Amino acid sequence: MHEVDMTRALLLAMEGWRQSHTPQVPRVGTVHLQVGAFTCVEPDQLVFTWQAAIRNSWLEGAELAIEPVALLGRCLRCSATYAPEPERGYRSPCCEHPMEEIVQGRELRISSVDYHLPQPGTATASLGAVGQSPPVTTPPFPASALRP
Repeated sequence: MHEVDMTRALLLAMEGWRQSHTPQVPRVGTVHLQVGAFTCVEPDQLVFTWQAAIRNSWLEGAELAIEPVALLGRCLRCSATYAPEPERGYRSPCCEHPMEEIVQGRELRISSVDYHLPQPGTATASLGAVGQSPPVTTPPFPASALRP
């Protein structure tokens, strides 16, 4: 199951991110993930493996929000950018040349994380509890953050 490996890579990236906040442990609300159409990842299965993997961990309760990224190819013969169709063999619609370059659609990356940092000496029982910082959204993670 490809999604199990992707979930492991996602958890490793999140663990590295968490360590950058030591000694505090961020309370994560949502992890926003871009998933390209050409990654062979089933979003529903990825959410399922995510939910199973975060049980009883510092990420328990965090949601995985998946943003699909459409497949776009570029024809090197005519320079057209197009949405390849499997029925057409992914060929360029203008000249029928085979797709040689993928412009987008292979992404599997964390685009942002919604989280709270607990204030020192306060409980961290739930997001939005009194004494916690306001919600924060991270900037995009580096493209290399998710590699199985």
